[in-house]
Amino acid sequence: MNAAQAFQAWRENMTHVRRLSTKTVEAYTHDVGGFLQFLHQHRGEDIDLAALKDVVAGDVRGWLAIRRQDGLGPRGVARAVSALRTFYQFMEKQGWVENVSIRRVRPPKLPPSIPKPVSISGAQALLEEAEIIGGEAWVAARNVAILTLLYGAGLRISEALGLNRSALPLAEAIIITGKGNKQRVVPILPEARDAIDAYIRLCPFGAVKEDPVFFGARGKRLHPRIVQGLMQHLRRSLGLPESATPHALRHAFATHLLAAGGDLRAIQELLGHASLSTTQRYTSVDETHLLSVYERAHPRAKSQG
Repeated sequence: MNAAQAFQAWRENMTHVRRLSTKTVEAYTHDVGGFLQFLHQHRGEDIDLAALKDVVAGDVRGWLAIRRQDGLGPRGVARAVSALRTFYQFMEKQGWVENVSIRRVRPPKLPPSIPKPVSISGAQALLEEAEIIGGEAWVAARNVAILTLLYGAGLRISEALGLNRSALPLAEAIIITGKGNKQRVVPILPEARDAIDAYIRLCPFGAVKEDPVFFGARGKRLHPRIVQGLMQHLRRSLGLPESATPHALRHAFATHLLAAGGDLRAIQELLGHASLSTTQRYTSVDETHLLSVYERAHPRAKSQG
């Protein structure tokens, strides 16, 4: 077996055994294929398993240096390292190649990702479009109710879809059990309560308290993939960016509250975050707003004003 055959076997494993997404398979094979090409040019010979075994960290660093010169950013470098390590892990599992040096290659530290919330006009357009494209009346009402709840209460998709009929009719505030079984009190806007009431009146499923609030077409608890697919369809119809996902509505909930002067601590509680720093990253807080919060709240700042 040569490197090309190992590479092909790894690609098929990702596609048919691990069933990774098409984009992930394409990205990983592009990265590792590029490394094999680099190695061939660097050594001036065909690459076999023995050559892959002899690869050292310096070879990888040389390849990544060229990728950086070509404009690859920190996240791209991290992905390339991950792809190469995955390739070697596969070969080691097959008993073909073991290379300790590859395990020692560390990806760069990445800055915290900045959430990309949906704009206020984008959120409104999503709700209006969801009402139009739903097909059956109860499905359209369900879609509107879910999106209204995600945007109006800042729920995670798992929290919204985990609601049971025992929670109905929704009160002005409900207790949500989030990550780590941590409970928080979340206010529910009248618009969200009305949307859910309208959906319940049309829904053909559900009769007992243990039933879910949100049903799929086959009468079972709605799966997150259906909501993700709905958002994908909506953003394409409306020309919204790929970042417009169900979770982006939670980002939007927090960001729009913050932009309207909402208190960081209160938003932290509404989101169920353990630390304020998480809320700051989550809502893309800018320095100007943080300074204004400080100047309004800090006693020393007030005394000097």
